[in-house]
Amino acid sequence: MTTTPPRPDVTLPLAVLDFVGIEHGESAHQALEGAVRVAQAVEAAGYGRYWVSEHHNMRSLACSAPEILLAALGARTTTIRVGAAGIMLPNHAPFKVAETFRTLLGLYPGRVDLGLGRAPGTDPLTAHVLRRGQQVDVGQDFPGQVAELLAFLGDGGFPGGHPYGELVAAPVVDERPEVFVLGSSPYGPRFAAVNGLRAVFAHHMSPEIATQVLREYRRTFEAGPDGGSPWSAVSVLAFASDDDAAVLEFEAGWALTMQNLARGIREPLRPEEVRAYAESETFRRSREVLRAQGDDRMVTGAPEEVVARLRALQADAEADEVVVVTPGLDRDRRIASYAAIAAAWPR
Repeated sequence: MTTTPPRPDVTLPLAVLDFVGIEHGESAHQALEGAVRVAQAVEAAGYGRYWVSEHHNMRSLACSAPEILLAALGARTTTIRVGAAGIMLPNHAPFKVAETFRTLLGLYPGRVDLGLGRAPGTDPLTAHVLRRGQQVDVGQDFPGQVAELLAFLGDGGFPGGHPYGELVAAPVVDERPEVFVLGSSPYGPRFAAVNGLRAVFAHHMSPEIATQVLREYRRTFEAGPDGGSPWSAVSVLAFASDDDAAVLEFEAGWALTMQNLARGIREPLRPEEVRAYAESETFRRSREVLRAQGDDRMVTGAPEEVVARLRALQADAEADEVVVVTPGLDRDRRIASYAAIAAAWPR
């Protein structure tokens, strides 16, 4: 029987967002057990949060039901906050989300995060199926869904006479999860600022606007009825290693993943395919062009260099935390990268 090593005395302003990838040849069970192992490793390294995403219709990912996975993660960790980043709210009834996350809080008080997204986390057909064929206008519906969810979670409740006012999202607990609004466009941070909520921006999806929109979030933040201060995080593709070949393969793997998604391919990558692409002239030339253009979509390299760049990006974005995103084929390499970043992060 193994036990989780004690966490360092200092909790770092670092989180992990895990897509819960299924490595080539793995079963779903092995991938999900792998996610637990990653959570335990980053807890031991001093990270404050471990989040899993919501994606559907993907043979290469095992994160279609993050709320279920969170129950297992909470049971097999001790102090790290576990959360969904996020729950794609248009796919869910706010009342059920409130019940689910109150149940998680009942199991793991003080340790549950709830990130809210307005994208489907999948393709249009799958979104149609998830919503039972209902036509959803996300732009119109999302604000009302968030307001409804917060009311069910106990954030002021519903106004007098509201038909939902007598409903109880059970079990009743004396806290709510930490709620975050996710975004990869200006909409998310703007919505969070206007509504006095925390914001998390996906630099790994929209690096060209990340710092600008997060700085604007802090400038335009409006406290809610119960007060509150601006709080933001920036999620960044990052991989730290002194092994140049490992760095190349991480970058090549992400490039191939993006190419496959554009082609509608949702299968796990083969390791030999990634290695071959990493060694190809095509990849090396494209990498050199991106470097010359100053592209900072990925933060990779030796641990000290990666940490310096992450801290500079955090400062530029005026963010409170950095969320490390490290998709890849080799879970042991990913765990080593998380540990190396934590070890190099100043205490």
